[in-house]
Amino acid sequence: MLKNFKALENKNQTDKSPKVFQREKIKNSLNIHPLKFTPKQQELINLILDKKSKIIFIEGPAGTTKSYCAIYCALTLLNQKRCSDIVFVRSIIESASKGLGSLPGESSEKFKPFLLPLEDKLSELLPKSDIDFLFKDQRIHPIPINYLRGASYNAKVIIGEETQNFSFKEVTTLITRLGEFSKMILIGDSRQSDLNGKSGFKPMFDIFNNEESKQEGIFTFTFSIDDVLRSGVLKFILKRIDDYEVNKNKTL
Repeated sequence: MLKNFKALENKNQTDKSPKVFQREKIKNSLNIHPLKFTPKQQELINLILDKKSKIIFIEGPAGTTKSYCAIYCALTLLNQKRCSDIVFVRSIIESASKGLGSLPGESSEKFKPFLLPLEDKLSELLPKSDIDFLFKDQRIHPIPINYLRGASYNAKVIIGEETQNFSFKEVTTLITRLGEFSKMILIGDSRQSDLNGKSGFKPMFDIFNNEESKQEGIFTFTFSIDDVLRSGVLKFILKRIDDYEVNKNKTL
């Protein structure tokens, strides 16, 4: 009798995690291309893959591999069976001063041009057969920020891309979709916001840039111009633009 009681007690102590609906994990392994990371990239990757991390805000200029590291980590989490799907969220705001107008087709077709950065990074990280599998098995879910209301994501990696083009309300909507066992990565470059001062990314970044947030699993990470890897001339371009902006503000 005592033995049965102890066995029942041990069983009850084994798993106290919440029971939530989640999709079955992938059975096969993705062949992620071997990569050599810089110390700063590795620092970010370690932070994202850490089990304590729930939400990670990544700020930095173009060419600092923000999206690359985020998608690499998402694929790694799929391989480790720590998530079942990747949700890719982006604004449908265009970066050009003149828009293309209404695009033809259903919502999925209209959103397709905005998936090019994701497809570009996937092609760098995976063989085509793995990419085809992920889309065919519906393991990657591209969705515009406008369609997130009411959603709740369990055991998924949610990547918010170009979140400098999200309003404060849209960033709020995104981070409140986080369910159990999920991880969220928000990527932004304050230099390239198309919202004319109404971006919600940097204010939200600042709200959670403190020790109290870290204790709750919410982290901020910053790349600088010195971390640019895309090309040597890009560092020069960004520094010249920064100098121009500083001098312009001085004359106002």
